[in-house]
Amino acid sequence: MSGFLAGLCVAVLPLLAAGFWLGRRTARPESLRGLGTPVEHATFETLHTASLAAPPLRAGLTEETARKSARRLRTLLGTDALCLTDQKTVLVWDGIGGHHRAEIMERLAGPLETGRGEAFPLTCDHLDCTVRWAVVAPLTVDDRIHGTLVAFGPHESAVLVRAAGEVARWISVQLELADLDRSRTRLIEAEIKALRAQISPHFIFNSLAVIASFVRTDPERARELLLEFADFTRYSFRRHGDFTTLADELHAIDHYLALVRARFGDRLSVTLQIAPEVLPVALPFLCLQPLVENAVKHGLEGKGDKAHISITAQDAGAEALVVIEDDGTGMDPAVLRRILAGEVSPSGGIGLSNVDDRLRQVYGDDHGLVIETAVGAGMKITARLPKYQPGVHSGGRLSRE
Repeated sequence: MSGFLAGLCVAVLPLLAAGFWLGRRTARPESLRGLGTPVEHATFETLHTASLAAPPLRAGLTEETARKSARRLRTLLGTDALCLTDQKTVLVWDGIGGHHRAEIMERLAGPLETGRGEAFPLTCDHLDCTVRWAVVAPLTVDDRIHGTLVAFGPHESAVLVRAAGEVARWISVQLELADLDRSRTRLIEAEIKALRAQISPHFIFNSLAVIASFVRTDPERARELLLEFADFTRYSFRRHGDFTTLADELHAIDHYLALVRARFGDRLSVTLQIAPEVLPVALPFLCLQPLVENAVKHGLEGKGDKAHISITAQDAGAEALVVIEDDGTGMDPAVLRRILAGEVSPSGGIGLSNVDDRLRQVYGDDHGLVIETAVGAGMKITARLPKYQPGVHSGGRLSRE
């Protein structure tokens, strides 16, 4: 869908550029000299203006976003006045003729109901008012009417009708992308909640049982483990932001491993090799801890002897390369494929599929988990985390800037 929307934007821009040139060619003819043909210059200005108007609209249609984008949209159309409305009120009026607000809202009933554009003359008692004609273009997303774009001119104009319609379609694309972003954010938030709910009840029970076992024999050790448990649960259930830093995620993993070591003793050994320069890299919250928990489960709990887990984070140019490897029981690749496809296995693979899905949603399909495993051969999980990704910053909500 996003490819279609991008294609639609590209298809609309040349028409907007031509309309922009027709509306502005007499206003600033001297600015065109030495900058290519008039159409080339108008195309550049149209692209630049559209790029400035888009970011506010990507947050949806509100009074604030309408106010931030209205001036750019009016420049795009080359009109003396323009307004954006929702279904009930004028969100912003940019330019002259603001005394027509009430009349405009009265005339919007038809376009808001049918979703069809209209053009009509305005009644005005102000002799010096040049706003005499209105062109209404509905803003629709998935057949739902969000509001209207109304462009004004001194007289009837077929060019303005066509240009207003195309600008309204472009705005509708931005609003549809805003809807997609909100849906994507809700999906990621739901997946984080699912992952939190999966934080193993038996892990919590076992951790508390281990802590209790030290209360009489080693009270200081019990106190240390209780603090580790408190820090781990505080991080896992925090409520601010969908993203964290690699440093914070590794710190939470350290708390988790301290509790695991207290239970299994010298049966578990862990090697960490972390490049300091990748510690500030932002990544989805609770992205690595489930992978380490998976390594503990398959590397230790399925074996009677010792197990080793290695965690490395390396600088790989534009990416941070994180590898979590265990020498445990491994997994049948066919079973792994079913887990990553979303099937819940009895052995509990929700964490793997959850992390894989979120990485793909945030960074793209080529940044899903790379997992190497076989029965009895352990498991190696590789995650490639871009150092810089639009909308991804520690402590922040998902956005598209």
